[in-house]
Amino acid sequence: MTTLSFLLLPLLVLYIIFYGFKKKVNIYDEFLVGAKEGLITTFKIIPNIVAMIFAINILIKSNIISDMFIFLEPYLHKINLASDILPMTFLRSISGTSTLAIMVNIFDNYGPDSTMGLLASVIQGSSDTTLYVVALYYGSIGVTKNRYALSVGLFSDLCGIIASFLLVYLLF
Repeated sequence: MTTLSFLLLPLLVLYIIFYGFKKKVNIYDEFLVGAKEGLITTFKIIPNIVAMIFAINILIKSNIISDMFIFLEPYLHKINLASDILPMTFLRSISGTSTLAIMVNIFDNYGPDSTMGLLASVIQGSSDTTLYVVALYYGSIGVTKNRYALSVGLFSDLCGIIASFLLVYLLF
């Protein structure tokens, strides 16, 4: 299996080259056009990426998210949870990398097989980085009015997080 996966990419590239020859396409010129378009797209999305990274770092470094949810700690202790999970639920729609770091921290503190670890894993897999997707992808193509995409995306993230809590308590 390792040999097959090692050979798969070169075989795919060879297939594309032979297919291009068969269709009489100038492969090198088409590659250059694609590379140029890729660079243009990269330059279009860099401001959006920098803005998102800056905003996420402000939220994380200021501890504002952790402090926002401190009042819920007594209620969370009643259901055997810690307040460490709440920043993850809030940041999941914004940044996948920051919630991955929070999940690793939960694994280190509570263990991956604990209720907290299972809940963090299910939350990580059941929701998406909606704000990141809207800012990056819509920004790269110049969409300024996203209509219902943002509200539907955030609602689906909320449903995923609520379902995560329910499923972890029902199944584990």
